[in-house]
Amino acid sequence: MIDNAPFRTLVHKGFTIEGYSRAAVQSCWRIPELKLGFDLGAQPWGFMSTATWFVTHTHLDHIAALPVYVARRRMMKMEPPTIYLPETAIEPVEKLLRAVSRLDRGRLPCTLLPARPGDEIELSREHVVTVSSTCHTLPSVGFVVWDRRRKLKHEYQHLAGHQIRDLRLSGVDVTQEIRAPLVAYLGDSSPEGLDRCPAMFEAMILITELTFVAHSHRKEKIHKYGHMHLDDLLARRDRFHNEVVIATHFSTRYTDDRIRRVLGKKIPDMLDGRLRIWL
Repeated sequence: MIDNAPFRTLVHKGFTIEGYSRAAVQSCWRIPELKLGFDLGAQPWGFMSTATWFVTHTHLDHIAALPVYVARRRMMKMEPPTIYLPETAIEPVEKLLRAVSRLDRGRLPCTLLPARPGDEIELSREHVVTVSSTCHTLPSVGFVVWDRRRKLKHEYQHLAGHQIRDLRLSGVDVTQEIRAPLVAYLGDSSPEGLDRCPAMFEAMILITELTFVAHSHRKEKIHKYGHMHLDDLLARRDRFHNEVVIATHFSTRYTDDRIRRVLGKKIPDMLDGRLRIWL
């Protein structure tokens, strides 16, 4: 396997989280079992096989590798990918791809689709993605991947199998859809973007930015530029019902050692062992 871009891996209850994010450097994540990825600030060679991507916003550390990814799939004779982006980003990205295509003298076939707050995007029979608005310095969105199943309605659970069969044959819908949030991805946002989407606090796995951790960096200024501070996470500690919280997108102002020291001091229990510092 060609190793052209760094990423880490975490496996939790059958889902593999692969990715790496550092502010102003790159953000790129994928979950192979769900056949999707988030953001295209980099493109590890092995991620090329994933054909569906969700982009939160158009800062370069989140989309710089988009043309490269599309070109690689074309060169490897793979089907054109589908990429969801904030609606206002589609036309500029189309222009970007046309410009790169002229420079590269090669086609860049892909499908660009809008991701609007409130949208529900069908992934498969079992999974759907919802879109929420976030708060950054340009149009941005976050995503939640849901598991959905059909289960027998409560009022029919006491019936025997043949009775349920007869109801179905008569046209009665005896099931209802049950949803559970699996993976939430915030992207770049002030804490307001997190608060706007309660499902992010309930998802089994949450990937959240935590750009600033030092006391010397004032929250007010950080929020103005659409980012989170460690104090924002601490203020919401009791709201995180996630099994795993991945803190990522740390500022390059900090060394890895400093980030670990600060978080170790402020959150010594690492949210009861659920917090992962992604460096």
